[in-house]
Amino acid sequence: MTWTAPEVTRPSGDTAADERVLLPSLLNWHRSTFLRKLAGLTGEQLAQASVPPSNLTLLGLIRHLAKVERFWFRLRYAGQDIGPLYDPALGKDHDFEALDADQAEKAYDILLEEIRLADEAAAGGSLDDTFDLGDSPFSLRMLYIHMIGEYARHNGHADLIRERVDGHTGA
Repeated sequence: MTWTAPEVTRPSGDTAADERVLLPSLLNWHRSTFLRKLAGLTGEQLAQASVPPSNLTLLGLIRHLAKVERFWFRLRYAGQDIGPLYDPALGKDHDFEALDADQAEKAYDILLEEIRLADEAAAGGSLDDTFDLGDSPFSLRMLYIHMIGEYARHNGHADLIRERVDGHTGA
């Protein structure tokens, strides 16, 4: 049986909550929006580059967002002693380039796990917590804002790719 990305219910959130509730809720809304754009597609469809001349694919975005979740929340914010998700020796864009359609389900599951672990890493933190980002401190607040922007940008990419793959728009 061919694997297809599952349907996802997008959570509603309190749009008047304080920012410690609002920022993670908005990030989760964007995460689920991304996952909804994948629903019903097979691994082959997820690996299809459909907006020439770009080689961007939904599978590449899945892999990239998993890498980003791990990098920002677990490696940077929480300082966990874990390696990168993909071998840096394979190139900085390996997440976008390794597109084995047979590995789509695994990549999807890795993204879900990285989201879960990212949420776990930030769960007890204060938005005022900071971590070193080289030449200046970076707060958990800014991390949420950065990740909301990351997903919003890639949700736009996913809209275009999905429409070209099967004509589906919205979500």
